[in-house]
Amino acid sequence: MALPTLSAPAVRVLVLAAAFGTTLLMVASGCAYQETAPPRPYLTEKPAAKASPSPKPSEGGRRPDDGGVRALSDAQAQAALITEADLGEPWMPTEGAATWRDGFLKAAPREPECRRLMDALYADDLLGAPARATVGLDDGYADGQLRYQVTSGAPADLDRSLAWLRSLPQICAKFVAGGAGGARHTVTVEDVPLPETGDTRQGLRVTVTRDLDDGPVTLTLDVAAVRVGDDALTVTNGGLGEILTDTTTAAVELGAERLAEVRRQGRVQV
Repeated sequence: MALPTLSAPAVRVLVLAAAFGTTLLMVASGCAYQETAPPRPYLTEKPAAKASPSPKPSEGGRRPDDGGVRALSDAQAQAALITEADLGEPWMPTEGAATWRDGFLKAAPREPECRRLMDALYADDLLGAPARATVGLDDGYADGQLRYQVTSGAPADLDRSLAWLRSLPQICAKFVAGGAGGARHTVTVEDVPLPETGDTRQGLRVTVTRDLDDGPVTLTLDVAAVRVGDDALTVTNGGLGEILTDTTTAAVELGAERLAEVRRQGRVQV
């Protein structure tokens, strides 16, 4: 059968329809390709390294790269303190300096090293380094007070101060000091063993007996210092009643562990 003859307009319509259909197929094929093609991998090229700024001095006055040790921040020093919760009853936050400090510790012996000891006890500055953080606790039952400090310094300087404390039971075993109003103070210094904690340590028991009208009255002080790396802790536990060395020992042991842990965390965070 013969095909019908198409007019020119009809031919143009068929050509356009065929072209449009081809375009639709190409678009559909492109969409299908985009949906099934695997995603492009991320770029693995690293950006150019930026120059590291020069290390700034830490709050403790030392550069972070000095010997690989960073000084504690003020917040870390505070975190290393012990509290009344650590020691339990009857310890509580202090209400101020103990009333016996001026009457017993403000005394002047003739011997230079013994005078240095009395000045350090009164100023609460056993290691000659500024305190980074301090806490005071009171024992209301025994009229006692415990003061705990965290200090920082070069290990060699801290060790020299500890060596000086270690020498006192020999050079200041017993001496006399003059107090206010001509009062006479008899002072004894003895060695006290401390737990094997920290890098180096020294403990002392200092007694100060003051002659009063009603008879002699004795202040007893347990003194302890422990270096842990570039930091140290000091404890003074004293009073006019019975002073338990076990309390001093517990403060030293717990304090050294806490200080070491704070130092470890500080290195991890750097």
